[in-house]
Amino acid sequence: MLKKLLAVMAMLFAAASWAAVDVNKATEAELDAIRGVGPAMSKRITDARTQKAFKDWPDFMSRVKGVKEKAAAKLSAEGLTVNGQPFSGAAPAAETGAAPKERKNKG
Repeated sequence: MLKKLLAVMAMLFAAASWAAVDVNKATEAELDAIRGVGPAMSKRITDARTQKAFKDWPDFMSRVKGVKEKAAAKLSAEGLTVNGQPFSGAAPAAETGAAPKERKNKG
């Protein structure tokens, strides 16, 4: 009986570890449980969230220091979501006002 109970608890723990963690709802402890998020980052997330909720991944990446595309993709793969949405790729490019450089063809 004890073995069955332990097996069920292990299965529940495994399922819970794969559950999505939303940055707008998670506690610091829940954020810390995500691989790649430590105490300092979870504090930055909760501090930024007190101003207003994150609308989407670009908003999250612009307001939380240390989270850019590569980190966002890794955190999303570990179960972090913004409003229930996983990171879906490239963030919109910032407007710089400069035209892209043209490549010169040799030949």
